[in-house]
Formats: sequence, structure tokens, C-alpha cells
Amino acid sequence: MGFWLADKRTAQRSSFIQRFDPRFWTINFPRPMMASVVTTAPDALRIDAVFYNSDDLAGLVWDSEDRLDHPLLAYETLTDYSRLSWQFRWRSSGIMPLDAINGPTLTIEGRDAAGVTKSWYVRLWNYASGTPTDAQISIEFSKVDGGFLLPGEADPVFPENIDRLFISVIPPEYDEQGLRYATPKIGWIEMSAIRTDGQGAVLEIGDVMIPENGLAMATAYDDSFNQTPERLLRMIRALGYRGSINHYLGMSHYFRLESAGEGLYVTLSASQSGEEYAAINQPATMWHRDLITRAEAMDFTVILSLSYELFDAHCWHDWKQRAENGDPALTGWEPPSTLLSPANGNAMAYLQAIARAFVAIARDADASIRFQIGEPWWWIMPDKRICLYDAAATAALGVNSVGIASIEGPKTVQQEAMLDQAGAILAQSTATLLDAVRDEAGVVPVETLLLAYLPTILDEDAPEAKRANLPTGWATPAFDILQLEDYDWVIAGNRAATGSGIEMATQRLGYPVDQQHYFSGFVLAAEDRPVWTYMADAIADAKQRGTSEIHIWALPQVARDGFTYFQEEEEDVNAFDDIQFPLAIGRGASVSPGFSTNIVTTVSGHETRNSDWADARLEIDVGPGIRSEKELRDLIAFFRARRGAAKAFRFRDPYDYSSHDMVSAPTPSDQVLGNGDGQRTRFPLVKNYGDAAGEAQQRRITRPDPDSLQVAIDGQLVGNWSLAEAGMVAFVTPPPEDSEVTAGFLFDVPVRFASDQLSVSHTTFLAGDIAEVFLIEVKETS
Repeated sequence: MGFWLADKRTAQRSSFIQRFDPRFWTINFPRPMMASVVTTAPDALRIDAVFYNSDDLAGLVWDSEDRLDHPLLAYETLTDYSRLSWQFRWRSSGIMPLDAINGPTLTIEGRDAAGVTKSWYVRLWNYASGTPTDAQISIEFSKVDGGFLLPGEADPVFPENIDRLFISVIPPEYDEQGLRYATPKIGWIEMSAIRTDGQGAVLEIGDVMIPENGLAMATAYDDSFNQTPERLLRMIRALGYRGSINHYLGMSHYFRLESAGEGLYVTLSASQSGEEYAAINQPATMWHRDLITRAEAMDFTVILSLSYELFDAHCWHDWKQRAENGDPALTGWEPPSTLLSPANGNAMAYLQAIARAFVAIARDADASIRFQIGEPWWWIMPDKRICLYDAAATAALGVNSVGIASIEGPKTVQQEAMLDQAGAILAQSTATLLDAVRDEAGVVPVETLLLAYLPTILDEDAPEAKRANLPTGWATPAFDILQLEDYDWVIAGNRAATGSGIEMATQRLGYPVDQQHYFSGFVLAAEDRPVWTYMADAIADAKQRGTSEIHIWALPQVARDGFTYFQEEEEDVNAFDDIQFPLAIGRGASVSPGFSTNIVTTVSGHETRNSDWADARLEIDVGPGIRSEKELRDLIAFFRARRGAAKAFRFRDPYDYSSHDMVSAPTPSDQVLGNGDGQRTRFPLVKNYGDAAGEAQQRRITRPDPDSLQVAIDGQLVGNWSLAEAGMVAFVTPPPEDSEVTAGFLFDVPVRFASDQLSVSHTTFLAGDIAEVFLIEVKETS
């Protein structure tokens, strides 16, 4: 495998799109209103919106610079709109009409002729023909004016330096008072027959198609609500992802709201005209129907992921999980989300209604129904308090409800009983949720999935947390697929923790590897780009385990950092046969270590020497080791099995195969691998040659003899490690800060045949003419 963090398109393939292509518009708005945009034709789009306050305002946005697509797929930046004309048909309902004082306005943001930042406010009605709700609009950017009344209030637009433009989307009763509507307002806009002519009417756009990479993609509505589904699916497919799209429905954009006092809270009240479901808002309905329908047409299947997480500001107070002192369970996001109590019947009924709505959308679209319950758990606070004390949970636990000051450390018998019962309550809540999903699906088959976040559930400092948050009630066959996520371990490069965590979860719940999915990621901030290397390692490990699906979490980070994953034509595992070169053949070998040094001699006779290689590369002639016809036949058979030079293998250098001197028995203190820092868990095996106080030459050892390996920390032999790929020692827990990590081992050299042709003559062999058979060392990296 390999990956690339692309920052721009260079020689990759491109094509062209019309400027103002419907796929690349976005929608933006402040809470609590909701809106979405979908494409309805190659030249048309639709906006749906729900308004709760009289000052709610959304913007349909076109950016001159594409900041959302992957760099290989982005459209070109073009800020010059002069001599460009733009036409489209406008239709709307439940939106402020075009002829109103506060009617839809085209805001143009850029700079004037002097380079000063400026915004122009173009009243669309001034450029429309038709009715206030059904009109043809035509704009010539070199002639367009801001201002309400023309020509008296004309403010000519400078079209040569425009950063973005957006069209206001507001309710008919809009004012600046911010008064709460008695019932929410529902509206929509359709823009069709979108056409541009003149200079800059088309834009260059990336048109790459990465070969299928064997991975699946993960998305989230909260991250992508502002984009069209068609744009997202274009990216996913072009970047080589196939099969599943694991789509988190989110916790902050799908719900309907109702007023209660000064607040707005999630509701299951009867839907009104213009709404299809009591549980989810109409913009979310339209957006997800478009996503699911388009995904199925492209041979993707969407996994609908619903969690117990909800935007805190809109959550009913008695639904929230709480700590023993009454503090609500709040996440670290800003603004925060909260966790719904599995013991609260109203909260769980709400989740079931949400699940039914989304399943109905998939069912009615004749799509596959794959439903994931995402990370259901009893929340653990950053200070390690577990939230088992909301009123509903306390009532359900009854006499088993006891105090737990911290989830860390051992627990009393009474505390263990409480955690076990909490786990049973959690498992029952997920089972009931799945019953609602199956009931809504009817005769359509349903695949059920559970996503578990291992670093919290299997925290080694909290060994009893799994009683509540990885209950045995989830054991197979409770779900069809167990999905596992571990990004805290991944971003720290702690592959040993991942391995042991997945093994523990597998043993506890019993799902074989072919019934498991793995989520690799994620890279939270752009400055954390080096984490992609760890993610690629985690992908390789999951492939090695045989995991049935591997998901990248998530699309926004892939696009932001230009992550481009590809499979090389030949997997590394197929290029190396973990087999020893026949020792009887190798005993008489001649070994030649060599460096590459570039020597430049000046006119004065002085030399400048540059060493091109950090380590020597061995060349071995094994011909002198062949002493019998049987060994000759063995050599030919071994050569054919390796397909000549195609596959590498192990060779034991008869002059240098030990960490202790060259051939002595190894000891655990032979070679210093590095110093612990309290976080690092992986240390590559090395052998140092020369004076450590001077310029010692260091050699990476990628093929140690596993049975000979001994590891020590500060001189004490330890066993809390495993041997990972490419000679990497992976500790279960990081060695302490400032500790010295050492190791001793025997090792082999990875080599290949130097040629694809082996020339051996039986006659000359019997006459004592020994053929030259060269092996070349293969440099491996982790």
C-alpha cells in the first residue's frame, strides 16, 4: 500500500465544468434554523429550509476558491467575473418573495477597483422577469448594480476581484426582531436552467480516478450538511473508495424542534404541511433521500449510523445521562453534545422514531438497509466519573445503585453488580432500537451493526468499564457486524494497544474477523498531518488481520489534507517469502558489503566525498557453497519457487548474524533501541557498528529470529511487548520516560536473486567449475 498527501493538482487529468455548476453550491446558516441543498438536474438545484425565528437567514453560497474538495478534484480559482453573464429560473414557496423589501438578495463579496474589501447587495428582483415566486433572472456582472432602487441607489459592482457570492434565503415574515414563531416555517427554492456565457463561463476541474483501493469511506451529516450529496459521492468514488459508505446521521442537524419556555427542544409532534416525518426536519429528509438514491445508483450501500449523542442545547433535561452529583454528561465539543440515558423510556422512544424515519427513506428508495448503532455507552467524564445516576437509571438500577467515584481501578462486588446491570440496560436498549428498525423495514432484509470505541471501553486503567460499556448482551448473534474504532491509539502510533484491544473485544463478544469492520482515524486538525502515516499502518494491520471492511474516518479530513490512498501493483506481503535460504548451500558463500560514495577531486587534488547510502548493501555469491548435485537441484527448485528475482527471502550471513559482536550468543543489553518518553510504544531493531562515542554506523534489522529476541528496559528483561512487522518491537504500554530500551537477537538478511536467469551446466559443475549465483540485499522499511 501507499499514500500521498496531495496539496495541489499538477499533471493529473482535468476537465471542465460550467461556472455555477449546481453540485458545487453550499448552504450556510446559523442555529437553530436548518437548510439543505441538493441537485435535481445537471443544471438545477433545490434548497429546503425550516425557520424558527423571525430573523433566521440562510445563504446559498458560491466560492470562487474551492476549499472543500480534495486538491486533486477541486475546481480552479477564478475571481474575475467581468464579461460573464448568468441566467437561471427562480421558483420558491414559503420564502420571502423576490419583490419584497427584504426579498432575496445576491450579496457579492470582493474588492473594489482600489483593492479595498467591499460587499455589494444586489436585489434579484431588479434583474428578474416574471412573478415574485416564479421568475427568470439574468445578470451581467460587468453591468450589475447593488442597491434597492435603480438607478437612483445604484452601486456598480467591480467584477474583476470577487471572492464569493451568496443568495439570501429567509422566511416571508422576516424581520430583525428575532421573535420565535408559534410554529416553524417551511420553505423551498428551486433554481433551474442555470447557464453561464461569456468570459470565464467554464472552469477547469480535477478529473482524476484513483484505482479501487479496497477501502470504504465514512462520512457524517454534521460535517457535510452544507454540501450537495452529489459532490460528496463524486469525491468518494474518484478517490478509489467502493462498497460501503458509513454515514453518521449526526447529533445536531437532523431533528425537528418545538418551543418550551425560552428554549427549543427536539420533538415528535405531528408534522405540518411541507414535512414528511415527525422525527426529522424536511431539509434532512430531502438531503438523505438524495444521498441514498444516488449512492445506490453508483453501487454504494449506505450504512445509516445513529448514536445516543444529541446536541445539548436542544435535549430535554431528564433525558441526559448524569454523574453522581447531577452533572450532565457533556462531550468536549463546542458547543457541547450530551448523551441520552439508555434507561429513559422517552429518550429511547425518540431514538427509535429517528431510526424509523431514516430506515423508511432507505426502504422507499429501494435501497439496502444497513443500520449501525454508533458508540452506545454510559458516558465517562474526563475526570473518570461514570454517568449512571440520572433519575431513570437510578430507578432502573434499584438496590444495585451505589456510588462509584471513579471508573478507574478495581471495584467492589456491589460496584461490579451495578456495572453489570448497567450493561444489561444498555444492551436491552440497543435490542429494542433494532426491533424498531426491523419493524419499519418490513419484509426488506436488515443488516445490523454495532460500533464500539475501544480506547474508552477497554481502558487498562479502568478494567471494569467493559461491564457497563461492552456488555455480553452484545455478543454474537446480537448484531450481524461488530465495528471497532480506536483512533486514540492510532494517533499515538500505539499499534500494540490496537492489536490487544481488538483481540479482547473479539474474545468477549465472539465476532470472527470476517464479521468485523475497522475504522482507521482520524486526523482532527490540519497540523496533525503526520498522523496519516499511523493511519496507513493501521490499515495495513487490519488487512493483515483479514478484517472484512476497513473504513477511513472521515471524508472532510481526507479532502482537507489531500489524503490519497492507493494499492501498489504487488503487495509487500507477496514480495517476500518468509523462508530461509538453504543453509547447506550458504555455508561457503562469499559476502561483500558495499557503500555508494560519490568522490569529487578538485584541481588542487583535494577530495570531496559524499556517502549516498546510510547503510551498506550486501552482495553474496552463494555459488561456492554448492558441493553436491542434490544441493544444485535444491538451488534450482528454490530459484524457481522465488520466480527468480521476484520474491525476497531470508539469508543467514555466516559472518554477521548476531546483535552481540558478530556471531556470539545475544544478550538483552546488546543494542540500544532508544529512550522511552512515556508515550512511544514502537522501537525498531537496530545494530550499531563502530564506536558509539564516534560516528557509529547504524543498521536496521527487519528480519530478526523471533525465537531469539530478548528485550530489556533499564537492563531488566521484560515481556510486555510483541514483535511487529519489519523488526519493530511494539510495547503494550509505553516504556517510562528517560528509560533505556535495549534488545538482543539473531537475525537474517532479506535478499533476492540478482538475476531472473540462473545458468548452471551439469558438465562444468562436475568438472569443478562453480557457477556464480549472486544474491542482493533488499532494503526494507517499516
